[in-house]
Amino acid sequence: MSRAPLIARKQELPLKNENTSLFLQVIISIAVFIFALTLSGVLSVNSVVNNWNKSILGSLTVQIIPVNDSNKEKARAETLAYEEKAVDFLKSVNGITKVTPLSDNQLNDLLRPWLGDGINIGELPAPRIIDVRIDPDAEIDFIQLAQDLANASPQASLDSHKLWLNKLIAFADGLNLIATTILVLISAITSGAIFYTTQMSLGLHHNIIEILHIIGAKDTYIAQQYAKRMAFLGFIGGVIGLLFAIPAIFFIGNLALSVEGGIISEAGMNISDWITVMALPLFSMLISMLTAYYTVKKTLKKMP
Repeated sequence: MSRAPLIARKQELPLKNENTSLFLQVIISIAVFIFALTLSGVLSVNSVVNNWNKSILGSLTVQIIPVNDSNKEKARAETLAYEEKAVDFLKSVNGITKVTPLSDNQLNDLLRPWLGDGINIGELPAPRIIDVRIDPDAEIDFIQLAQDLANASPQASLDSHKLWLNKLIAFADGLNLIATTILVLISAITSGAIFYTTQMSLGLHHNIIEILHIIGAKDTYIAQQYAKRMAFLGFIGGVIGLLFAIPAIFFIGNLALSVEGGIISEAGMNISDWITVMALPLFSMLISMLTAYYTVKKTLKKMP
């Protein structure tokens, strides 16, 4: 004869046998799947913006407009002379730590994706480029610097990248706003499904709940049973959704890497980002547990 276990968990409410358990797990799995993809996209875009912010804010680009002359050799010599004047001026500016004019080979590498192989920068009226590194702590008036540079070398123009960076940040902010809206909607839909499913379960077990009240059970005790059950369903559903999301994230990441020479290819997630994504089952468990608990508490207060 089998003996009953010495320690057993009380389960007066038959919550494990409810038909809605599978439905909730599917809803939570889909929600976590979409949540993980959206969140990974937001984190990747933010990492790109941060990386560009760190690299761009410490640099300037000076462009030497090529001299227009029918004599190519003369035009090239004059352009290089303007470049030399710009380099000499930039080296004298406080706060500028390094001035590097790009060589013909470097310019060829920059133009190759657009013009193809076999180009000769000396035969093209291409501008000369000077890479300028500045001290991050330096206070430089870029408007005044651009004017002084133009006086020192009339063919030179300054680009501090701030306008381009501001557009990139605005683009990232727009994506974050859309992603945040999606995340809020997913959380609201999931919470709503848990809310109505819990209320349906309370109606089905109304008689059992009344008996529990008669023998002295508090609303908190009943709410805890629902919270434990929903926490379990939320965690399992979150794990299932995450298991489907991780391969999808890697697949999208590989597609991004195949895009050569663009912002998309530089998107990526660091360790802390992956920890955030991997913690989504715990988040879904917490949302499920709290939603069920307060739904039961609020509903039982209205019961006669």
